Order: sequence, then C-alpha cells, then structure tokens
Amino acid sequence: MRKKVFIDTMGCQMNKSDTERMLGMLSCIGYDSTEIPEDADLLMINTCSIRQLSEDKAFSEIGTWGQWKKHGKKIKIAFCGCVAQQKQDEIFKRAPYVDLVLGTHNIKMLPNLIKELENGAKHVCQCEETNAIYDTLPEDEIKRVKSINAWIPITEGCNNFCTYCIVPYTRGRERSHSPQSIITEAKTALQNGFKEITLLGQNVDSYGKDFKDREYRLADLLEELNNIEGKFRIRFVTSYPSDITDKLIETVVKCDKVCEYFHIPMQSGSSEVLKKMNRRYNREEYSQIVKKIRSQVPDVTITSDFIAGFPGETEEQFAETLSAMEELELDYSNTAAYSPREKTVAAKWTDKYIPDDVKTERLKRLNDKNKECCLKSNQKYVGRELSVLIENFENHKGKNIITGRTRNNKIVHIPCDKDMTGEFVNVKITNAKTWYINGELV
Repeated sequence: MRKKVFIDTMGCQMNKSDTERMLGMLSCIGYDSTEIPEDADLLMINTCSIRQLSEDKAFSEIGTWGQWKKHGKKIKIAFCGCVAQQKQDEIFKRAPYVDLVLGTHNIKMLPNLIKELENGAKHVCQCEETNAIYDTLPEDEIKRVKSINAWIPITEGCNNFCTYCIVPYTRGRERSHSPQSIITEAKTALQNGFKEITLLGQNVDSYGKDFKDREYRLADLLEELNNIEGKFRIRFVTSYPSDITDKLIETVVKCDKVCEYFHIPMQSGSSEVLKKMNRRYNREEYSQIVKKIRSQVPDVTITSDFIAGFPGETEEQFAETLSAMEELELDYSNTAAYSPREKTVAAKWTDKYIPDDVKTERLKRLNDKNKECCLKSNQKYVGRELSVLIENFENHKGKNIITGRTRNNKIVHIPCDKDMTGEFVNVKITNAKTWYINGELV
C-alpha cells in the first residue's frame, strides 16, 4: 500500500523547485503527496535560513510533529533545506525526534535515505557539501505543482559572499547545469502543458561562468530556449546587478518569448552601505544599469530587494535607500529588516547593530515607499491593452474572476465566469491598485 508524505516548503523559489524534485523521487518509491500533515506517514520541512524568523518557525513546526510522535503516532520526520545544511550538527540534539537531516547538496540521495529509515536506521544525516551538479531528473521524478509555470534551476550556489548572506554557506559555490539538461527539462515541461518556464539561480546571470570548455552564458541559453516551438513565456531570476551584460539585455529585446522583467536586488541605496555589504557596485553603477535596461526594453518591469537596519546604517544612509526607490522608479521591492546570520561577516559586528525598534520603524517607511512605487507603476497601464496569461480562476469578494500576469509580471484581475487558466487573453486595463491592476477581456 502506498504511503503519504507532507512537505512544508519555506523560502525561495529554489526551495519550491527542490520540493517538486523530492516529491517526484518519493512518488517513485511509493509515496503520494498530501496537504494534510495529520494524514502523512512521512513529514518533511524544507527550510529557509535567510532570516532568523524562518529558522525559528521551522523548529516550532517540527516541535508539533515531535509531540505527535511522542504520543504514539507512527511517523518519520525529515528536516531538509538550508537550515539543515547550516545546523546539521545540532538538529538531532535540539530535536531528537527527527529521523533524517538532509542538506541542500544531497537531494538526489533522498530515496535511498528513506529506505534506510524504513529498514530501521536512526538519526540519518546527509549534508556533505559537494560541487557536483545533479542535472535534470527524469520528468517522472519531478512532481511539479499544478500550475502554468515550471521552475527550472540552472545554477546552484553563489560566489559573492555578501557580508549579510548565508547562501554561499548553505548552497555552496556556483555550479551551472548543462544547457542540454535544461533544454530537455524545458521541452518536457512544455509538452506536459506548462505555458511558462522560469530559470532559477541565486545569481542567474553567472550561468556558464564555470564552464571550462566553452563560452556559453545566460544569453545563449535564452536564445536556444526561445527557439523551441510553441507559444510560451520565459523568465529568469535572480539577477546580480554588475553581471547583467549588454548581450543579455539585447537578447531580452530580440527574443519574443523572453519576458520584459528583471529582478535586480539593490539592498541599499547608499554606496557606503553597499561597500560594507560587499556588493560589487555602488549607487551610481546600479542606477546606470537600471537606466540602460529601461532605455532598451520597452515596458520593462524592474523589481528589487532592500534591507532596513544593516549594521551601522545611519538615518542619512537609510534615506538614500528611500530616494533610490523613487528615483529609479522601481516597480516593486521585497523588503526585510536586517537579521544576523551565523557564519556571515556582518553577524560579528554586534557593536554596530541597529536597535530593533529603529529597524522596525525603518522597515515601515521602506514598505510605505514601496507601496507608493507599486501604485505609481501600476497606474501607467490604465487604458492600455495587454496580453495576460491566466493562472487561476476563483471567487473574489462574491464575484468570479480570472487572475493572470502580463509579460512584464503585472498581476491582473479580470471579471469572468469561465475558467480560462492556461490561456493567453487580451485585456484592457481599467484601473490600478497597489499590488495588482484590474482589467476586462477585449
């Protein structure tokens, strides 16, 4: 009889992609996915270590599962992802009811590790760091979330070592998947009905830097994917500012399936803070990159990330971040208060920590400025006709609506009594809200 597995996925799209791969592999050894944790034989948490809050939430959740186990429920518990990679030595001490600790480098080993548990093994840990790349899995080993978008990792890890960031310690150094494996995975996803593919990487623009036998970069990969027959879209995230080349921008312009969207984290509007963050650009250089993209890519959406309260950040330096968001007309930004992460350089600067109440107040102002920028961006499209790829059909406040995205990643709500998920439709934009725009079918 087949068993059931529940996976709670925290954090970024890369983690979500990892979960799809884990579910696919587990399906091949007799596990079906369930969304009800109480029904599962195997409970897994795929963790994120980007902020302390996420780590604390992960341990809290498995604590609940541990209580179920203590009271006689026959379950196995697996702790996976970035926190597992980072805290492998202490997880069993802190949570002895955990059966498996699985790091980010060893996902392909999951089926064998589960079989070890089923054969009676205790406290199995596999977190060995490796520079190996597991290229595309067979499609029956990927259990994709039912959606119109397929996430496809093209790079793993990061070489930048920003002073606040844990990623190089949890994901390792940059490694690129082979072009052929990516193209094969993309073709299979499209054959299975997906209408959009998103290429993933902590620094997606570094794709191909580690190839020793050829000069092949992200722009080349986009061109090859663009040549695949059929109607679909291509996106890529996340971009590192100084790695965005002229060739990449030109490729976005000339490839009809590549979307006019760049996610380019700035992190701070202050050149002094950026230097302390070990970012390889200053405010002026970031601004030049954004202006270059806007001048060449019509209707481009540029989104960003910002940190409030980085160690030593002055009020004047924080004000530079607010002015950068407005000056660069950023369409949307992910925001967060600084959270010290173990092993990072900035975590050692305890004498420069910003008080929590100051960080909270700055984050509020950052979010207020973000709302202003989002609304201003959305208002530009009122009265225009845009192509929208429908992602879902739902009842919203008593009315049936279809929701989708424009090529440049604007969310659109459209009144409609018919489920048109997966279809491309033309929509006239009628009004703008902060986080989305409204439209009507043409």
